[in-house]
Amino acid sequence: MEIDWDKIEEFFTYPIVGSRNTDGFHFDTWMLILAVLAILITTLVLRGIKKVITRKMDTTDKLKFDSVFKFFNYLVYIIVVITVLHSSGVKLTGLLTASAALFVGLGFALQDLFKDIIAGITILTDRSVLVNDVIEMNGKVGRVFEVKLRSTRIVTRDDKILIIPNHLFMSESVYNYTQNHPKTREHVLVGVAYGSDTELVERLLVSCASQQKGILKSPEPFVMFNDFGDSSLNFGIYFFVRDSFAEPRIKSALRFAIDKAFRENGVTIPFPQRDLHIISRPSVNEGSNDRGND
Repeated sequence: MEIDWDKIEEFFTYPIVGSRNTDGFHFDTWMLILAVLAILITTLVLRGIKKVITRKMDTTDKLKFDSVFKFFNYLVYIIVVITVLHSSGVKLTGLLTASAALFVGLGFALQDLFKDIIAGITILTDRSVLVNDVIEMNGKVGRVFEVKLRSTRIVTRDDKILIIPNHLFMSESVYNYTQNHPKTREHVLVGVAYGSDTELVERLLVSCASQQKGILKSPEPFVMFNDFGDSSLNFGIYFFVRDSFAEPRIKSALRFAIDKAFRENGVTIPFPQRDLHIISRPSVNEGSNDRGND
């Protein structure tokens, strides 16, 4: 059985787009096969590089590396495809010229995307926001669980996912509760009636905080006499927690304990009240009668 080389050549040179006989852009079967092979080989090489680099990384560093490496992958694929097409004799000048206006339009349309990517690279390199950090932005508190080039995802305290475009980290103020260390100082404010035993109040507050689950023993909780209020003596119990994400539940449980301790020890928590003094004045009719009698 003889091999029909003409048919094989015809198969490989079958035009998919354009024709070799024209000066414009053309793309045939052989170029498609080369492009596919180049992409497959590039994929295997990139996977090998990623495996070698991330072999000794922890989970957090792997997540950050994945975000940057994905962007690097896109650039490599684009360069490989352009190189393969150019090496195969494809004239890209006409295609690039025709696409210039499209690229300009895409540049304007995707400027926010580019800002997000640049901000994402900045976040990953300067480590201002890391996975498992507890942050607050625009009144929303959440734990970071994924940092990507375009956006950062956090889970809020009510178990909802909030997706934040990365460029907002460059233009908005962000509170990072856990950047310096995982411990954060919290407090609960309470007012007691005038005449209460302030030393007893201090002991009760410290005792409640020391026994509360989730509050650290060291540094120890402490009390501050904050102010003389309109109707109460205002105190604050200050303490440290390791899980600031669960801080609302810890504060709620502590308030229950404080209320119970105050009731058992006769300490009153006042509520705002006003005294109304009625001043009696003579009526208009009484004044008229007095003048008539005169």
